[in-house]
Amino acid sequence: MKHVNLKNYQNILRNKFLKSGVKMMGPETIFFSKDTKIGKNVIIEPFVVIGSKVKIGNNVIIKSFSHLESCRIENKVEIGPYARIRPGTILKEGSKVGNFVEIKKSNIGKKSKVNHLAYIGDTNIGKSVNIGAGTITCNYDGVKKNKTKIKNNVFVGSNSSLVAPLTLGENSIIGAGSVITRSVSKKSLALTRTQQQEVNNYKRKYK
Repeated sequence: MKHVNLKNYQNILRNKFLKSGVKMMGPETIFFSKDTKIGKNVIIEPFVVIGSKVKIGNNVIIKSFSHLESCRIENKVEIGPYARIRPGTILKEGSKVGNFVEIKKSNIGKKSKVNHLAYIGDTNIGKSVNIGAGTITCNYDGVKKNKTKIKNNVFVGSNSSLVAPLTLGENSIIGAGSVITRSVSKKSLALTRTQQQEVNNYKRKYK
């Protein structure tokens, strides 16, 4: 009986949002909470779960297989597919969170992008920042959580590790494949790479 009641309650919530103008593809696969708040002109694709304490603004797109809980989504934001937005996160206007991205207790600034395969935790990101694929914030040292601050117009190259606590200054660039352990000055390029080596006419060893 309890299962039936939950199913009926979800249908009530779905119908409420459909009547308010939320566009849903496959509404039977989308799950809401009783306190979910959604603005105007919002599109939600199939297989999305919205947990408690989620507020969604206007002109938002949430793509398939995304999970949101205890977060605030401002206007003109795009999420997913396969995105996880964890508690304490704010996605500012015009920001984009792409596929296989997890964000926890972080602010993503206006028009900033975290497009693929990234983990952002305990981080404050400014405006117009680009976070490259495979980037992670190393926010936990085994004892406590540490914060990362990324200022406006920063470009973080793919497969970078940002070891908190640190600050990336405005207009700085992080070279792809870097492990950054110290704060970076504004308008600077920071990278950590060993020199590439090449052995000419190398012959493989066979058993």
